[in-house]
Amino acid sequence: MIEATPTLSAAAARRTALAAQGFADARPGGPPTRRHLQKALSRVQLLQLDSVNVAVRAHYMPVFSRLGAYDQDLVDEAAWSHSTRRPRLLVEYWAHEASLIPAEDWPLFRWRMRRYEQRYARHVERIRRESPGLVDDVLATVGEQGPIGAGALEAALGGAVPKVKGGWWNRSDVKHVCEYLFAVGELTTGTRKGFQRHYDLPERVLPPEVLAQTPDDDECARRLTLRAALAHGVGTEKDLRDYYRLQPAQSQRAVAELVEDGQLEAVAVQGWRHPAYRHPAARTPRRVEGRALLCPFDPLIWERARTERLFGFHYRIEIYVPEPKRLYGYYVFPFLLDGEIVARVDIKADRATGTLRAQGSFAEDGVDRTRVAAELAAELRLMADWLGLEHLWVGDRGDLADALRNAV
Repeated sequence: MIEATPTLSAAAARRTALAAQGFADARPGGPPTRRHLQKALSRVQLLQLDSVNVAVRAHYMPVFSRLGAYDQDLVDEAAWSHSTRRPRLLVEYWAHEASLIPAEDWPLFRWRMRRYEQRYARHVERIRRESPGLVDDVLATVGEQGPIGAGALEAALGGAVPKVKGGWWNRSDVKHVCEYLFAVGELTTGTRKGFQRHYDLPERVLPPEVLAQTPDDDECARRLTLRAALAHGVGTEKDLRDYYRLQPAQSQRAVAELVEDGQLEAVAVQGWRHPAYRHPAARTPRRVEGRALLCPFDPLIWERARTERLFGFHYRIEIYVPEPKRLYGYYVFPFLLDGEIVARVDIKADRATGTLRAQGSFAEDGVDRTRVAAELAAELRLMADWLGLEHLWVGDRGDLADALRNAV
């Protein structure tokens, strides 16, 4: 007898997703610790890196969204330092985009490293032809002086490498080689200074037992798909695929095998056009309470079609939209309250004046604006304090601006 596929309501799917991402957990009652950070990381699986710093760097914000005010040194130490007592937890690689991933997950991207090696073969061959020995010299210099930035590498190599016009973003050949070696796993990030990547050899950053793992492409895809399912709670195949940017064929095969092995459960979600898959460890709380500001690169919302499916919330980042055509603002944070996205606010950290600026604030239809404004004001005040900003300023733009200004 064929068993019927379990069905979830849209609301249950939303609560499942929120719980998987850590939003059903209460924030710590005291200052968050490394243990709290590890728990948050076990939910999200990775932190996306991005150079935009108009409010706060993207990799810090998801931790604040889940834990509240914490010492950013917790993330810095986890990502870019190591000691016997406090081993490195995170390492950089291309996961969703440029990301911090658990150090033990680095071998799961060997499939991508192999593809990058093929993809950039012609570019590297051109560099080897025009600058003989450069690739080996970069590796040797990093081995001698690393962790080291690309600019310092150029200086160490005597500045005698040619500049490239066009292609590969007009970077110097040294930078090209560094990025290639990073992509294929022969270099990694030892540390960052001023957000600049400083390259080092993987054997000085990752434990030998991690470096020794060489899973094949299919095994990488299965294990990454399972991690994506853990981070989603429930999601479509395309949702799971997007988390680590797998190839469609890879992802589809991995999902089918995981379902067959009982490591994923096929489910139907009311209102979703496509089949969904639930991780066995996923839980569906009866309610989700609490509040959080979500940066544009928070893993809960970075897949915009899924965000719309889960929350009925249409969201696009408008950084690259000309200012006159922006609907909401440059760097807009959705506001999550009791399991629903109820508002959005355009945030800027004005460090020169010590002010967190809510430049535009907008309510979703049908919400209690007085309550939303009060909760949003409290979360913005918490964020300002966390960033060391004394003042909180509310601009005139948006239909929530007056209520938010009154609440502040």
